[in-house]
Amino acid sequence: MTAIQTSARRRELGDELRTAREAAGVSGMKLAAMLGWSNSKLSRVERGLNRCTGTEAAILLGYLRAKPETVERIVRLCEDDRPGPWVQPASNRVSDQLRTLIMHETTATLIYCLEINRVPGLLQTEEYARSMIRGTGLVPEDGIEPRVAGRLARQSLVRGPDSPTFVFYLHEHALRLPIGGPAAMHEQLLQLLLTSSQDGCAVRVIPESLGPHAGMGGPFTYMQFADHDPVVYVETQNRCLFLEQPGDIASYRLVLGKLGEQALSARDSRFILSEYADYYDKLEAGNGD
Repeated sequence: MTAIQTSARRRELGDELRTAREAAGVSGMKLAAMLGWSNSKLSRVERGLNRCTGTEAAILLGYLRAKPETVERIVRLCEDDRPGPWVQPASNRVSDQLRTLIMHETTATLIYCLEINRVPGLLQTEEYARSMIRGTGLVPEDGIEPRVAGRLARQSLVRGPDSPTFVFYLHEHALRLPIGGPAAMHEQLLQLLLTSSQDGCAVRVIPESLGPHAGMGGPFTYMQFADHDPVVYVETQNRCLFLEQPGDIASYRLVLGKLGEQALSARDSRFILSEYADYYDKLEAGNGD
């Protein structure tokens, strides 16, 4: 199937416009008539296939009586419709970047995730996530629980009947790094074991004994779709990037190919996960004596 030419920005914009329309309780047919558009034009805009100017978006949202802050955010998306990586500022207010990531995750058919120092967010237990976020010292106390809740809410994607196929690459260092204490780590290892036994979900460990490996450039999420080209999500300290240029995609495909050769098989990874689960279980029991 030929990929439809669109972009991450336009798909996010279309999703925002559709969400605003549905929240207002207005049908697509009625809104198209208000705007003097054909039904197909509105459909293509909401699917990210047609460009929507800032003026068009402002008029559309005016008909929907959207809040000023919603209009400002969506118009900004329209005005930022340029080639190249989509960069979103990272901040303690996670709503915008989280909404964008969820939109892509829920429409993907195949997701690869690489993490080096921590368990992937989609697989974290509540206590592990809370301890990790608090332990960084970078998030205000009143911002911790919203982040934990957002992370847990995304995890239904892994367990749902229409979930994408997942391949998680996880460096052994993340299994050794004590986050939240022995009890939290034991629970987290059991969660990884449970997830790795699901159909369509592989957890593959990159062993420390390997030394240098293809993923040393850092964590990323590679998302593949049925109807359009792949997107790579990279999170840095100050920015969240959505990469979709052919050169970027080719580079990350090369990394994934090498990781597929270097990481332990899913079966051998489960053995390693079991060993670490036993280790933290014994450590927890020792602390309780």
